[in-house]
Amino acid sequence: MNYSEAVREIAEIIPGFENELINHTSQNSNSVIHTFTERIKNMIRQDDTKILFKSLQKMDKIYTEGDIALKNAVEGIFIYSLDNFTAFCSREYRKVIFSHISKDLQQTYSRQIYTHGT
Repeated sequence: MNYSEAVREIAEIIPGFENELINHTSQNSNSVIHTFTERIKNMIRQDDTKILFKSLQKMDKIYTEGDIALKNAVEGIFIYSLDNFTAFCSREYRKVIFSHISKDLQQTYSRQIYTHGT
């Protein structure tokens, strides 16, 4: 899957997602994952779990089926931001969020968090 296919995948659950990318000067894997991550962050803040859980599943699909640029963007943008935008959630809500993230992404998150700065 390349970034164009990822946009189509995301648009299946977030209609009009393509229009959000028009504001980016470069439309590539990083801009797609950055924009999608911002949407997920807002879903978490607004407790919009119905779309949030579908979005987390879609992020996993992008990560597992995406090309190397998408995988790197997911690891460098989404995973890196995950701790930041779940920090103010209740412990229970945080557990629910992480329960909807694949084992692969959870392992990547743990590796990134626990090896950061070493």
